[in-house]
Amino acid sequence: MVIKGGRIIDPANNRDDFADITVRNGRIQEILPPGAALPSGEEVIDATGHWVLPGLIDMHAHLREPGYEYKEDITSGSLAAAAGGITTVVCMANTEPVNDNAAVTQYIIRKASSIGLVRVLPVGAITKGLKGKELSEMGLMKQAGIVAVSDDGRPVESAAVMLRALEYADTFSLPVILHCEDRALSAKGVMNEGALSSRLGLAGIPAIAEETMVSRDVLIAQYAGVPVHITHISTRGSLEIIRGAKQQGIRVTCDTTPHHLVLTEDSVGTYDTNYKMNPPLRHEDDRHALVEGIRMNLVDCIATDHAPHAGDEKALDFDLAPFGIIGFQTLLPLLMKIHLEHDIDFSQLLACVTKNPAKILGLDGGALGQGSMADITIFDPGPTWTLTEEMILSKSKNSPFLGWTFNGRVVRTMVEGRTVFVSD
Repeated sequence: MVIKGGRIIDPANNRDDFADITVRNGRIQEILPPGAALPSGEEVIDATGHWVLPGLIDMHAHLREPGYEYKEDITSGSLAAAAGGITTVVCMANTEPVNDNAAVTQYIIRKASSIGLVRVLPVGAITKGLKGKELSEMGLMKQAGIVAVSDDGRPVESAAVMLRALEYADTFSLPVILHCEDRALSAKGVMNEGALSSRLGLAGIPAIAEETMVSRDVLIAQYAGVPVHITHISTRGSLEIIRGAKQQGIRVTCDTTPHHLVLTEDSVGTYDTNYKMNPPLRHEDDRHALVEGIRMNLVDCIATDHAPHAGDEKALDFDLAPFGIIGFQTLLPLLMKIHLEHDIDFSQLLACVTKNPAKILGLDGGALGQGSMADITIFDPGPTWTLTEEMILSKSKNSPFLGWTFNGRVVRTMVEGRTVFVSD
């Protein structure tokens, strides 16, 4: 096929210009200047007025299968991801049973392959059952297809186990993705700790609960000489620790979520459980620091932490409702919002969901160079639209962005040259 007339934005190749792309056998064959002679007999996709982007990589998501298919399954999650321009979904291990062995890994990969939409790459558990005690079968899971290990949803509370995990994962060249939370400090908190939590009568999660574990894991990584990736950071303090670590040459990377870049704890004032997530929404000062962290390349990636929950679960009182929100279909629109409101170059934001996660996880993807895999997202920056429940393709509808008006929408998503989504 030929994708003609679009504006190509590709951070991996420092490209932002108008060109035509030819695709053959699932890979990009050529990138031709506008007006160049095109191969005859090819399917032509007119991208005039649109942005042609590398397919997005969401390096932190929950597809819930196996075990929680009433919230989401690989089929519905893949449909929603494709509609969001995401071509690669990296799914966490907190399924039921936990993805702590090769059999579960193989099940996820086979199911995703049979569906044939987006690329689903499983993350294996660091410890068996996510219990933080005994290391999982990392080598066998690597052979089965995991791309990283993480006990996401829970921290590895034992420093000794954490050290052994880093050393063990390193022998298999597996990236380690860390959920940093001191659960003795976060206790039964349900929102950010501060004056607002006191006024609302809700138990708070202090920033220090995240920051102490970020600091500990950075020190262990330094001691072990093994890189770590810290996921969903939410506070200015965490960012400062990571800044210091990077300046010292410690191999640490991090991501934050779109919701931590655009929302604050003030949203919790309505007791709407779609604003309940872990880590919680923080102060405006924290949000601003994270945005500036993107601008200064301290925050490496943006990941949705897509966490579907059924409507009756989220309908519980704020104290009792589960943490988490969905995010696949609002990822690119929220990046556009940050681009427009904070004057951050769109290519810099795009790198956080293409080039950078590909590099951290060692993936083939996130680029539009000659010979690259033809994972391509075509985005129309022009239209404005309002998110409704009917538009959401996930089984669960727990989004805080319902009713929001966005600029720009995905018009086509391709995985290895196959169209897996076309907008109406």
